Amino acid sequence: MSTKNIWKGAAVAALMMIGGFGLTSYDTPSEGQVEIGDPFPMSQHSMTNIDGSETFLRQELKDNGLLVIFSCNTCPFVVQWENRYNELYDLCEANNIGMVLINSNEAKRDGDDSMAEMKSHAKEQGYKMPYLMDENHVVADAFGARTTPHVYMFDKNAMLAYRGSIDDNSENKSEVKEHYLKDAIKAMAAGNEISPNITKSIGCSIKRVK
Repeated sequence: MSTKNIWKGAAVAALMMIGGFGLTSYDTPSEGQVEIGDPFPMSQHSMTNIDGSETFLRQELKDNGLLVIFSCNTCPFVVQWENRYNELYDLCEANNIGMVLINSNEAKRDGDDSMAEMKSHAKEQGYKMPYLMDENHVVADAFGARTTPHVYMFDKNAMLAYRGSIDDNSENKSEVKEHYLKDAIKAMAAGNEISPNITKSIGCSIKRVK
């Protein structure tokens, strides 16, 4: 682990206490949210990946679905949860489900969430999945995404099948009791009912331009 990440991990509690990252949690229902059974919006809206290529959600959809996680570089909750991102990617790959991360923090585009910082962060963390820039947070707005992280998983027909959190313990993955997203991926791939299909989204607020 790099010195930068050691510092991040040690500072998480303090950052949460001072409230600089805008702790937010959302349940259901909430105005503007994509709801279970809704098709994913902005399906052909082009976004830039950290490798310089252009892609869109419809293109990233695989035979059994697509996992979308709104993320960023510095939110303490992302820092805590992102050690599960590659595990989720591998599980998605094994079940023929696409996966992308989307950075919608337009208000921090000249700093922590610039494309250069996105590239650096992805390299440092060894991200396997596309990490896309959502300029002017138009995709986040269309989804009704509120937090980083905020999870949306769509089935093979591009209909929302799960929304909310990754699991019930951001701080320590070895102490997770409810693997919400992993269980949802397995259930969806097997054609089984996802329960719960909505969980509370907890994280930093997406930094929109006002």
